[in-house]
Amino acid sequence: MSLSGGGRDAEDAARSIAEAVARRSYGKLVALLAMRTRDVAAAEDALADAFAAALANWPERGCPANPEAWLMTVARRRAIDGVRHRQLGDEVTNQLAILADEIDEREGGALPDRRLALLFACTHPALEAAIRTPLMLQVVLGLEAKTIASAFLMSPSAMSKRLVRAKTKIREVGIPFTVPEREELPGRLDAVLEAVYAAYAEGWTDPVGGDVVRRELTDEALYLAHVLVELLPGEPETLGLLALMLYAQARRDARRDVAGNYVPLSAQDPAMWNAPMLDAADALLRRASTFNAIGRFQLEAALQSAHVYRCRTRCPNWDEVVQLYDALLAIAASPVVAVNRAIALAERDGPEAALDALAPYADDPRLSDYQPYWAARADLLSRVGAMTEALGAYDVAIGLERDPAVRRFLQGKRAGLSPASG
Repeated sequence: MSLSGGGRDAEDAARSIAEAVARRSYGKLVALLAMRTRDVAAAEDALADAFAAALANWPERGCPANPEAWLMTVARRRAIDGVRHRQLGDEVTNQLAILADEIDEREGGALPDRRLALLFACTHPALEAAIRTPLMLQVVLGLEAKTIASAFLMSPSAMSKRLVRAKTKIREVGIPFTVPEREELPGRLDAVLEAVYAAYAEGWTDPVGGDVVRRELTDEALYLAHVLVELLPGEPETLGLLALMLYAQARRDARRDVAGNYVPLSAQDPAMWNAPMLDAADALLRRASTFNAIGRFQLEAALQSAHVYRCRTRCPNWDEVVQLYDALLAIAASPVVAVNRAIALAERDGPEAALDALAPYADDPRLSDYQPYWAARADLLSRVGAMTEALGAYDVAIGLERDPAVRRFLQGKRAGLSPASG
């Protein structure tokens, strides 16, 4: 459609079309731009510039066949220019925003998903391995430092300092953000798998799906895990990660009863689980085992499979579960694994054995704010009759818990120990 040659009429027609586009598509265009920059204000400024350019351009050159696409292209370039010329702000985020747009313009490459490409871009060998996953979680997946710190059993201030130091090194040394070639991906995979799982675990903390941000995080993590399996079908850990996530996702609806109360795994009704999803997880785990290269995510998936089997058949398999935890401790030792192993050990060998297993971690600062540790300790202490200590551990666990349903569950367990303690 041409608007040229009409002077005032052409200007009025261009303005009319621009206003119609604004009414119809403004929100969508801002959202698409903000996905790239995570800055709504900057997206709105760039789009305003694009509308101004349209009013100057369309009367002379005619309205484009797709006004929305024209505006999006101009706004995106204005946003890139803003990033490139910005003197203040997060240099890492700026670089990734530019890289994201370059990926979009190439429309393809070694990786089929822009977000996945950005995750792999954060795996440059010059970056310390320990900071790669936290960096991905913050600058690509948008998690706050406090949330990332919780996932890594660190204080928010310590995690913030680590992220700042990493970004300072990136700026001073000039570490480039580029998408690795396909043949480089297996060597950079571990940190990406860890980031995808950490994102899923954060979304998992919203069991009823009422938090839109967490629900989207869960969906995105599942999508990225599926893409990784399609991209790297010969990597057993990608299969293990997706299996692990599907085992968890299959039980999502059973974690609350109709009244919204927390239902622990041992009390869940297996009939409420998503059977096709569990079957898919089983198939992925079997496929991963054919590579004879065991890894963390395969072991964690195998543990989930063992729990599913026990709950479905009501056949105790705690010896198998403890052995799996032993294997996991051997290749991926962490206090979290130790706590979960102790819970399984209590079922096989009794609560005294579990408390003995936890004793070396009594003063571990990484567990000071880890609610599952205190809840497990409270339960074990109550089972050996140490009621005063158990009540204190329950108080800590209740104070640390963010989920109201789980908090009520813990309060009920505490109240059951000593009616007089109220």
